[in-house]
Amino acid sequence: MATSYLEHNAALMAHLRDILVAVGENQQVEEESHALFLERFDEVLHDLRQEEQEHYLGQEVICQVFQRYPQIAHLVPRDLLWFFGGDCLHFMPDEEIAIFQAVDERRFEAQEAGQDFDWVRELQLMALPENSPRH
Repeated sequence: MATSYLEHNAALMAHLRDILVAVGENQQVEEESHALFLERFDEVLHDLRQEEQEHYLGQEVICQVFQRYPQIAHLVPRDLLWFFGGDCLHFMPDEEIAIFQAVDERRFEAQEAGQDFDWVRELQLMALPENSPRH
């Protein structure tokens, strides 16, 4: 069963939080500053799960992950960059943005038609090479 788009991104945020906790446990960052950042991250995650998310707060937190923790930048789920948009898109190449845009358009079309939509599956299909069957 497909999860909702919001649930999918909340799960990715929770996963990213686990990575951030591990970075702190390995003493790779200043402890007090890290603890304060995790508190702010938790607020964004809580608001996201409550569907009260202001995207600019999420953008700010995700961008700070890249600035504060460059050692884990490659572990930040690409879906979160697209989900929060704005300044987060600076961390995505144009080709990747085009793929996410196409999947998002398909999501909106499915939503308007009252159809189920599996974000992960559609993203995987869009990432296939051009000559591969997509459906």
